[in-house]
Amino acid sequence: MGAFEVLLFDLDGTLTDSGPGILRCARYALEKMGREIPDNLNAFIGPPLTYSFTHLFGMNEEDTERAITFYRERYFTKGIFENEVYDGVIPMLEKLKAAGYTLAVATNKAERGAKTVVEHFGLDKYFSFVSASYSDTVRNTKHEIIEYAMEQLGVTDKSKVLMIGDRCHDIVGAHEAGIKALGILWGYGDSEELTGHGADFLAETPEETADRIINNKL
Repeated sequence: MGAFEVLLFDLDGTLTDSGPGILRCARYALEKMGREIPDNLNAFIGPPLTYSFTHLFGMNEEDTERAITFYRERYFTKGIFENEVYDGVIPMLEKLKAAGYTLAVATNKAERGAKTVVEHFGLDKYFSFVSASYSDTVRNTKHEIIEYAMEQLGVTDKSKVLMIGDRCHDIVGAHEAGIKALGILWGYGDSEELTGHGADFLAETPEETADRIINNKL
């Protein structure tokens, strides 16, 4: 085993390609709100819904709540299943689990949706815990979600914990929680975004991720 013992994985854009469902639900919500829909909505993938509607689309608190309601109206009936596990992710999880690492999910996705996705794709057998957003106002920032995961896993040494994700929020949240972060490049973030926000390490593929962690190449 390498320097780390506990591995926290982001979900959307890291374990599964949830982009198609998220983007369709975002478009649906914006149409319902009578808002202009930009050509590229990829920035919507990763951050909490509250952040996206407020900061990316300039909505006030009331409109943000309405937009989230519309988003979830489509998400929990269709969008949640417009999703697939990235190639190489399951072999990566199998190798890391077999090597003795404790794996957990740490995602900004709502708890209900996160657990549904993890169970739907049979990923629950690899993870000891799923830490997700409890509500739009409770445990909805990445560092709170990471801290909750560590608390539930009984972590006493943060130097043994690594956050793995594809967006800047994963990197920033990890550092705010006092742990290191590995940015992955098969999701929706690029090297410029990840290194620009202080990623401690980068990996191109799931195979490289497992190899570097297990063989202490980080």
